[in-house]
Amino acid sequence: MKIGIIGYGKMGKEIRRQAESEGIGVAAVIDPGALEATAKAATPEALVGADIVFDFSNKDAVMGNIRAAAAAGKNMVVGTSGWSDKLPEAEEIVKQAGTGLVYSTNFSVGMSVFLRITDSASKMISRLEQYDIYVSESHHNQKTDAPGGTAKALAGIIMKNVPRKTKLAFDRIDGRKISPEELHVVSMRSGWNPGRHVVGFDSQSDNMELVHATRSRADFAFGAIFAARWISGKKGIYSMDQMMDSVLG
Repeated sequence: MKIGIIGYGKMGKEIRRQAESEGIGVAAVIDPGALEATAKAATPEALVGADIVFDFSNKDAVMGNIRAAAAAGKNMVVGTSGWSDKLPEAEEIVKQAGTGLVYSTNFSVGMSVFLRITDSASKMISRLEQYDIYVSESHHNQKTDAPGGTAKALAGIIMKNVPRKTKLAFDRIDGRKISPEELHVVSMRSGWNPGRHVVGFDSQSDNMELVHATRSRADFAFGAIFAARWISGKKGIYSMDQMMDSVLG
């Protein structure tokens, strides 16, 4: 398998490093400013040597990149965020081209499993009213959103499964007690931490915590390459969740 990489930032470089460590060749690097780039913009011609195309560029470029890959007949793995409103358009492009695409803003395979574990655990805890529930997350100090998308996804799972939690509390709790119906989601930003998420279940007599800690960007690159192998030979557009449903059964 040979790959094309659109967007040669930190994730693009990590995908290349991980791919080459697995014996996967890099046929194209598309980036307007990178010295290593084979082309400045994604075109069918620039992607001709790739079997699978990765897009980790930006939300403004992603639809043009999908069109270019589809015109070249290439399947894609898209890790760019902020373009979900364009999914119907992307689905039509992929359908017309007869290609395949898998997308996510977090390609950690372990996190996908962690979300499912949280789903199962919160359903059990919903029957045990002595337990309160919380979510905490920590990331590096360059991350601009708080809470992040994964923390919101974990909170959404809990809110869906635990009827006694009806309100999310993302902000600081100043001058008041948190109410029993609130699910408190706490965010911390410091240093170089690539990502740590905790879901806790706390009673007067014991505490249980589910923890997922990403060690490096290699976690996401591994998952993106896993997705590339999975989408190879397939047609249609799939979310990471749909892919993992297929893998895990």
